[in-house]
Amino acid sequence: MKNSTAKPFIYAVLPRLWGNDTTTRIPDGSLKENGVGRLSRFTPEALAYIRSLGASHVWYIGLLEHATQTDYSAHGIRPDHPDTVKGVAGSPYAVKDYYDVDPDLAEQPAERMAELEALVERTHAAGLGFLMDFIPNHVARSYHSDVCPEGVEDLGAGDDPALAFSLSNNFYYLPGTTLELPRQSPELPRYSEQPARATGNDCFSPSPSINDWYETIKLNYGVDYLGATGLHTEPIPSTWLKMRDILRYWAAKGVDGFRCDMAELVPEAFWGWCLPQLKAEFPRLLFIAEIYQPHRYASYLAAGFDYLYDKVGVYDRLIAIGRGEAAPEDFTAVRDAVGALQPEMCYFMENHDEQRLASDFVYGDARRGFRSSLVAALSGTNPWMHYFAQELGERGMDAEGFSGRDGRTTIFDYWSLDKLQRLERGGWGTQYLSEEEAELLGDYRWLGGLLTSPLVQSGGYYGLHPSGEGSLAYLRHHEGELLLCLVSYAAETGTVQLPLPEDLFAQLGLCEGALYRAEDLRTGETQLLSLSSWAALSLALPACGYRVLALRPLEA
Repeated sequence: MKNSTAKPFIYAVLPRLWGNDTTTRIPDGSLKENGVGRLSRFTPEALAYIRSLGASHVWYIGLLEHATQTDYSAHGIRPDHPDTVKGVAGSPYAVKDYYDVDPDLAEQPAERMAELEALVERTHAAGLGFLMDFIPNHVARSYHSDVCPEGVEDLGAGDDPALAFSLSNNFYYLPGTTLELPRQSPELPRYSEQPARATGNDCFSPSPSINDWYETIKLNYGVDYLGATGLHTEPIPSTWLKMRDILRYWAAKGVDGFRCDMAELVPEAFWGWCLPQLKAEFPRLLFIAEIYQPHRYASYLAAGFDYLYDKVGVYDRLIAIGRGEAAPEDFTAVRDAVGALQPEMCYFMENHDEQRLASDFVYGDARRGFRSSLVAALSGTNPWMHYFAQELGERGMDAEGFSGRDGRTTIFDYWSLDKLQRLERGGWGTQYLSEEEAELLGDYRWLGGLLTSPLVQSGGYYGLHPSGEGSLAYLRHHEGELLLCLVSYAAETGTVQLPLPEDLFAQLGLCEGALYRAEDLRTGETQLLSLSSWAALSLALPACGYRVLALRPLEA
């Protein structure tokens, strides 16, 4: 998929919330009370809507069976102890069976795998790539696969819990200890785990805190943490073999790629061993790493990843710029800080871990959020990732249950989104949207369309520095044509002076004083501009607004 799409546009969506038409929203509510989204609600019409935003791929979050307080024992799934589950619905990142589908998402839980396979087919029929999570670092404390293929040994089935570390063990053990969870239900017997196993966020204590990933256990990839003897790879660790086979299982079902959760907690050596094997067998596969350590970017790309999260660079700086906490002219330096690796950075301004742009914790304003999204999305040939309902200005300000009112859309609770419900009720049109929501949707749809432009798909980047404070500008260039992106962070409408340095003309091969027809791609208005290093461009810019101008040279 990487080679067929120069600039992937990934629409990230939580199926548990998508298509849930229940309007009851009780904090900590059950599935019966609050309802749940289903895979079937990704109809051809819904997928056409996602495609209309410019998407090339859909990342379906939380497809795998995970720990939950909902009882599916009637379908052969062991119940989870509530103390090992975050929220009533449970975290999609506490996987209970890598070979199974979350029964919440199926119309008929007994047919959940067939329903997922049908979704893969519908997604492809809509012209979209199918991405899913791969959670390599940790699993639910109750992990047990009851549907794994014949001959597959379950994770932990062959472990020797008397050994704190062994290449044959899939988990890390703390011999002689008993697990003490930070949450204990007084009306239930305590959850029993003897010896305690290490917690997913590298917590090697039998008493993880409420801030630890206490509902998960860490997988052993051959790193001896407690013994401090480093990484061991001979013989190949048992976990390596099992996790490779899990990826192979899903790739064989037509999955086009994987967003790999907390990939940086798994040694580069595993990825360098595993990913080339999978790509040789399934050349279409795309791998995106969640990683927050820039000094390790190059090694993870060398190991076989196609793209890496850029959270600590572009995302963090654009949030700060939008809040007035950093200067707009800082953007280019931060964008280019990764050097030649920039085309492999995956940009986003919202995802399931981050607070919504329109929330009170970020901007409190969806329009300001769009401005940051525009800057990021148009600034490179690299992927753009968009979180569902971002295009409607979802605020994430509900107190759904476990997550509380934190500016995020819950991944732990049964819930529904009013904005999505009204969008779907209107046949994926604007009939039931407010004027502001409809306008924002139009802007995001317009932005998505721009991402298919050769200037954005393949063009180079040149950062500009407007005179004065409060604006950000850059050029994209391709085969003699230019795209000027200009964004205002000022509270008042004004005129921006945009100097063009001599280096710009030398580097891009432009003629001093040449005339260009500039078309405002949002309004359609045109004007003639003369580009030269001796006279700055003078451009009107609305308060807290933006302009995107396509500049084409006039023929002699």
